[in-house]
Amino acid sequence: MAEPAAARRVRAPWLRRGLLLALALLLAAWLPAALAAPRIAVLTMQPGEIFFERFGHNAIVVADPASGEATSYNFGYFDPSEDGFIAGFIRGDMQYQLVALPLEQDLAYYREVGRGVDIQWLDLAPDVASGLAAQLAWNARPENARYGYDYFLDNCSTRVRDALDTALGGTLRSRMAGSRGSTYRSEATRLARPAPWMWLGFDLGLGPASDRPLSLWDEAFVPMRLQSELRRTKTADGRPLVLHEERILPHLLPAEPAEQPRRSWPWLLAGLAVAAGLAWVARRRPRLGGGLALSFWLLCTLLAGLMLFIWLGTEHRFGWANRNLLVFSPLCALLLPGAIQLIRGRVPGRWFRLLLWVPVATGVAAGFVHGLSRFPQQDVHWILLVLPVHLALAWTWGRRR
Repeated sequence: MAEPAAARRVRAPWLRRGLLLALALLLAAWLPAALAAPRIAVLTMQPGEIFFERFGHNAIVVADPASGEATSYNFGYFDPSEDGFIAGFIRGDMQYQLVALPLEQDLAYYREVGRGVDIQWLDLAPDVASGLAAQLAWNARPENARYGYDYFLDNCSTRVRDALDTALGGTLRSRMAGSRGSTYRSEATRLARPAPWMWLGFDLGLGPASDRPLSLWDEAFVPMRLQSELRRTKTADGRPLVLHEERILPHLLPAEPAEQPRRSWPWLLAGLAVAAGLAWVARRRPRLGGGLALSFWLLCTLLAGLMLFIWLGTEHRFGWANRNLLVFSPLCALLLPGAIQLIRGRVPGRWFRLLLWVPVATGVAAGFVHGLSRFPQQDVHWILLVLPVHLALAWTWGRRR
């Protein structure tokens, strides 16, 4: 039944007033909570020059809208003077902790050494921001602050990532399910490249566990990778997670190393050149050749011993079962007495000629293991470098004369 127009005109103002009243009540309930909620940001510090700064750093900032004070929650604090820290570092049992610092105090060091710092302010709902701030404050208490540090699985950046993901109800992890094909080895060697000794250490010391492809979630163990992913992450309702981003400290040091393809042929050429030179010296000046061979086999023995120690004596799991043990064979230690005899001008016995072929066999085995593995350890360049040297020495002294 149709309603008279006069009645509709009478009701319309009351309807509008009711809607406005409901909206006002809703705003009255929401606005105080929104104004009281802290602002949340992520700090990303660019790589430094000290070896433990090569991977960059990050932290979570909680800003109080009422007082204007900002606190930096930093998961990367460690005390090298603490009893047992160095021994724990060698064993792979490192204790780090979360500290809460005034933002300006945290930034002072990075300003002093010239490391750039970016800040990303996040668009979080008031209840999410308040919950995250409360969780960080609880986590920073002395009884809760310490945790077992792992370079790849549990570091300052993964702690920031996990705290954000928990606050967002798993949204962050679901948005970081893809992969670029990088690995722990490729990221570690890329960032360590400016320090050659550090680069060599990672490349020699990491085992096959470091060569599986990483998801974007796993890759966020690098602070700069997490920063990049936050830029493109959207919340559950489709809004960009990063509300505003800016650089608050300039970066005065060399930029983060870019990715570069790894080529094997230079390593092969170097291996062939060294092998040819050693073979030539060993034939014409056996004593000098014995001295060079002694140095080479001693280096192989020491490197193999270090790899075995990492595998059998520490908790550095990403160095376990290192297949470079087949390239730098620990059995080279058995060749050292023969090399000493050569230096003295003597001819080693038959056992020496037979043992010379052992590192050749293990180097060839390393190539077969590489080819048969689903996720092979990236050791081809080391095989191409070292195997020709083993082969040249075996061919020179390992045949019956």
